[in-house]
Amino acid sequence: MMNQVDEFNRARTRMAGDIKTVIADGEDLLKAAADVSGEGFAVARKKFAEKLGSARAKLADASEAAVGTAREVAAAADDYVHDSPWTAIGIAAAGGMLIGFLAARR
Repeated sequence: MMNQVDEFNRARTRMAGDIKTVIADGEDLLKAAADVSGEGFAVARKKFAEKLGSARAKLADASEAAVGTAREVAAAADDYVHDSPWTAIGIAAAGGMLIGFLAARR
C-alpha cells in the first residue's frame, strides 16, 4: 500500500514539473510570436505542440495510476468495513465528534 502511495506521489511530482514546463514553453511561444518571423513562429509552435502532447500523455499515465490506487484503497476500505463493522462505526463516530468539537469551538 505504501509503495502505491509513493508511486502516486512521484507521478504527481513529475506531472507538476511537466505542467510547469508547458507553461514555460507557452511563455516562450508568446515571446517568439512577438519577435520573430513566420518561420521562427512555426518552429516555436511545433515545439510547443510536442511538449503539450508529451504533457498530455504523462497526465494520462498519472491519472491511470491515481485511479488504480483509489480503486485499491476503496476496495481495502470496503473489505475492512465488512470485516469489522463495529470498529468502522466507532472510528466514524469518533471522527464525527472530533469534527463537531472543532466546529463548535469556532
